[in-house]
Amino acid sequence: MGHLFLLTNRIMICAGMISTRDLGKRFEGITAVEGLTLEIGGGEVFGFLGPNGAGKTTTVRMLTGLIAPSSGSARILGYELGRENQEIRRRVGLLTEAPGHYARLSAWQNLTIYARLYEVDDVKGQVEKYLRLLALWERRDDPAGTFSKGMRQKLAIARALLHEPPLLFLDEPTAGLDPEAAHLIRDFIAELKEAGRTIFLCTHNLEEADRLCDRVAVFKQSLRVIDTPAALRRQIFGRGVTVQLAQSADRFQAVVSAVNGVHGAEAVGNALSYTAEEPEATNPEVIRSLVNAGAAVQFVGEQQHSLEAVYLRLLNEETVQEN
Repeated sequence: MGHLFLLTNRIMICAGMISTRDLGKRFEGITAVEGLTLEIGGGEVFGFLGPNGAGKTTTVRMLTGLIAPSSGSARILGYELGRENQEIRRRVGLLTEAPGHYARLSAWQNLTIYARLYEVDDVKGQVEKYLRLLALWERRDDPAGTFSKGMRQKLAIARALLHEPPLLFLDEPTAGLDPEAAHLIRDFIAELKEAGRTIFLCTHNLEEADRLCDRVAVFKQSLRVIDTPAALRRQIFGRGVTVQLAQSADRFQAVVSAVNGVHGAEAVGNALSYTAEEPEATNPEVIRSLVNAGAAVQFVGEQQHSLEAVYLRLLNEETVQEN
């Protein structure tokens, strides 16, 4: 990526940035979040995925000390949620799903207000730093109300970073942005990751989560599954392999099925597909068997499933179980 934003100062991080135990929230008898238990380490980008109404924003509001949980406990940056909320709020950065600005004030004035609220030592220097990093310096004297949605989003991210928080909560940071603005925001998040920030990322953009996140959680009122994107792919789909032949694959399906370690071999056109726990060990025997049977192998490749496919499979399986 070339260190586009020049975030050279790495952040001092602690091992346990977020720790929750059976955290829950109810509103007038409606359960928004139930039994959430999480451990998020320093320097991790953690993706929090789920449909609308799943309780993601409620979770973020609890973890940042904006609303009180109904049950359970949590420690954020070592501080106890509920007893040390002011300390938590001083040390985290938050980008809400619909951030607001003082529309009649300039970008410089907006950030200056928040820098003073955060008791930043070098107010002028920090405001200038993040206006430049997020390509807003040339518009620093313009009213925030004249900004495009992408520019307002960048201004909100700058606001969340003024006090150099080690932990950053981003709620749908690229929602509704045009491709260019969304690309810029994703690149900036990647730079924050390289600088050692811990990021709790709520997003509907699964390609974004796949690219940025070390681990992801699928959440719908309660935690459904949590792991790395790669591990979730293996868990849901296994490791799939496709062998492309120069001729019809139908007559070679039985050949592949007979190889030890091969599961679910299928033939479609000139392609054979199968799953294997260890393709590195299985593939050479598959190729030998095919060549000995007269097949002309053109290429072999591992099937790539998107995080979106994993997510939809998980939600669909859950819907079937509920019904």
